[in-house]
Amino acid sequence: MTRQPRIALIHATAIAIDPIKNAFDTGWPEADRVNILEDSLSLDRAKDSAVTDRMMERILALSKYARMIGSDAVLFTCSSFGTAIERAASVLDIPVLKPNEAMFEEAIRSGGRTAMLYTFPPAREGMETEFREEAARISPSAEIESFLVEGAIDAIRAGDEATHNRLVAEAAAKLEDFDAITLAHFSTARARGAVQAVTPIPVLTSTDAAVARLRRLLT
Repeated sequence: MTRQPRIALIHATAIAIDPIKNAFDTGWPEADRVNILEDSLSLDRAKDSAVTDRMMERILALSKYARMIGSDAVLFTCSSFGTAIERAASVLDIPVLKPNEAMFEEAIRSGGRTAMLYTFPPAREGMETEFREEAARISPSAEIESFLVEGAIDAIRAGDEATHNRLVAEAAAKLEDFDAITLAHFSTARARGAVQAVTPIPVLTSTDAAVARLRRLLT
């Protein structure tokens, strides 16, 4: 039997696990997936205004562990640790992906203006920086505008997916004159269907884009 690539999925919150599982089940079901959950990361990140040196070390340690267990690539599923993930990617000899990089590239190539719906405030600044860095490489005139969906992350943490999806869809319905809507977090990807139902603007998720990129890289 041909060995399938092993992908280490490193989660800083449990609410990211189901969306990326669903994306793999649809886009690359054969891939060998390993889930590594370290949910104190998201709690600690919420307390700090930036990614600290200690967080850098923790992200690198998790990446090295993923490599040690035979992973062919690492995908982080939390969007608040971009600089730390970049450092890990520069050290390891396998692909180490930030959660949003594939989605941002797709959004930039789809047009000039992107709306980003986000639910976890500490992630915003880093994601906007990542978008602009990617835009500088692909299309310097591309723009991003971010919109916080109040209460959505609290709903999903409480297990209320219906409220989460409704809040995200209500925010999307107000958007006009954008070339793409990006759902910022892996946890937000579960609202894709609800968002598509209320807007004609193309809706992109980090989960589907990341799976597609990994499959291109490894097969």
